[in-house]
Amino acid sequence: MKTRYTLFLFALTSCLLSCEQDFLKRDTGVVTTKRDVFNDPKLAAQFADRSYIFMVLDYFGLGSVGQPFRGTISEFTDESVCGFLDEPYKAMYSGDWTNWEHGTEFGSNKTISGQRPPYVKFYEGIRNVNVFMEEYPAIPWENEPSLNGELVKAQQHYFRAYFYFELSRRWGGAILMDKPLGLNDDMDIPRSTFEETLAFIEKDLNEAERIFSTTTFTDNTGSSPLLIYSPESGWNPSYSIDVPGSNVSNNNGRPDLGAVRALRTRALLLAASPLWNPGGDAAKWQRAADAARSVIDMGRYQLHHDYSKILTDPISHEYILANIKGPRASNVAGFFRDYLISPSTNGYLEKSGSLNPTQNHVDLYETREGLRITDPGSGYNLKNPYANRDPRLEYNVLHNNQVWQAPSKVETWREIKDGVVVYGKDVTAVSGTGTSTGYYCRKLWPEALKGNTTSTAILNFVYYRYAEILLNYAEALNEAQGPTAEVQAAVNQIRQRPTVNMPTVANTFLARGVTISKESMRDLIRNERAVELAFEGIRWFDILRWKKGPEIIAQPIMRMDVVKNDTAFTYTPTLMTSAYQRTFKDYMHLYPVPLNEIAKGNNLKQNPGWPE
Repeated sequence: MKTRYTLFLFALTSCLLSCEQDFLKRDTGVVTTKRDVFNDPKLAAQFADRSYIFMVLDYFGLGSVGQPFRGTISEFTDESVCGFLDEPYKAMYSGDWTNWEHGTEFGSNKTISGQRPPYVKFYEGIRNVNVFMEEYPAIPWENEPSLNGELVKAQQHYFRAYFYFELSRRWGGAILMDKPLGLNDDMDIPRSTFEETLAFIEKDLNEAERIFSTTTFTDNTGSSPLLIYSPESGWNPSYSIDVPGSNVSNNNGRPDLGAVRALRTRALLLAASPLWNPGGDAAKWQRAADAARSVIDMGRYQLHHDYSKILTDPISHEYILANIKGPRASNVAGFFRDYLISPSTNGYLEKSGSLNPTQNHVDLYETREGLRITDPGSGYNLKNPYANRDPRLEYNVLHNNQVWQAPSKVETWREIKDGVVVYGKDVTAVSGTGTSTGYYCRKLWPEALKGNTTSTAILNFVYYRYAEILLNYAEALNEAQGPTAEVQAAVNQIRQRPTVNMPTVANTFLARGVTISKESMRDLIRNERAVELAFEGIRWFDILRWKKGPEIIAQPIMRMDVVKNDTAFTYTPTLMTSAYQRTFKDYMHLYPVPLNEIAKGNNLKQNPGWPE
């Protein structure tokens, strides 16, 4: 393929699209007009690629003034806390979301360090799609045989659906637009209902699916034909389920048929969940199950054999859509060095190691027999609290005395010697430095990374992976039909991944002495989601759609206090200080519409419960 238009490569313009006189700012003195762009298929495709920059691009997109791109949405949940209590978390924990000016997740009145709050960002992405769609019929695709205009259009349908889905799972109904607004158009448009927004999303997904499922594109401009896209393989011309790594190509990261169906699964799961389906309509759950089944039946995806490398391998047949990252360095300021890694690995001293899993999260991991640690006979003992646990605990969380960057071990203890408190190398007495909970996040910390060195490692951002689809299927089908054999089989695939090897669903309930029912199966699936998908930005939205915020987020947040006694340790679960405890009311299951957006017109209404 002569033109390899790659993700995030083309920074075409940051000005409003109405700037017809200088549509694309290129070299100094060179003016590129809108007509120039859409008369050239290559430029038009590059313009379409701008849609990527409005997506969520990484696990750590939150921040505040002076600390952009540090925080994760995980720290809004019971999964973890922000050790140094940056502005997003003070606002989140207190419930005072609308008065916080510096955040990016909840939608702020300000932008920082080039960041845009999602409310603005997603609508900017929608506008980019709408401009492209308006111009699409006149683009002379026949002038560039190395491009296929229909496939470019299919991607844009996916993106618009994606942006509206991201809006809807935060705010509910959105302002629906299928064409760009001009300066003289009425922009005071009311929000549509959630149901209308869902229908709009499905319409785009259906059109994208139609194109992706019927189009095969071969570039014949070279010395031999080159398969670029087919419904069976997606973008990869040499895909084989039996050849590891064969799904890597220059187009890796572009949505295809699998991504379209995965997004539909999320959208229909949201629509079927208690937030939008309080009556528990089984038909809505069945639609979500059918959508997940359509991904499973493709036969294209399979679970990665090694859970510990689920985000760090450059290739995986589990990825449905992923932003494959290049090697990331740990010797510069950024998420790794001044936020994730511990003081002993040369994190920046003022805020190092501040992504801290909670004891609440650690307590969710079962024993190897499938028992909850609170179950009679579990054998859970605070003298050795991490023994005989689900292997995913040590793949996701770093705890005291765990081997890490061998032969080193994690030290999150304190010891009293001659009346003086001495700390282990991975925890300090300085507030906001090192772990505040006794834990670090392993899942987002490639083991090779140490601060102030030339070490590099891969951490991919995965939008959809096959394990989530299996869990979506199990959750939806259980709600629609109860704990059928298919429900159990989907969960068993995940629990019996070779490096996990947890008991089957049947054996788990047998060990617990509990009857398998829709309710008990629901609890197991929700716990399985919390463990399997930990720190991947999914739990927050699960809690919102389940309407479980007061029950889960507002529960007491706990840490593990570790005291060293010679060569032994004493472990004591301890309530964190009031600064880390959370307020969560029922109306918070939907985000507040930014007040500065409401002030722009008369038709944009605030979500119930939030200040207007």
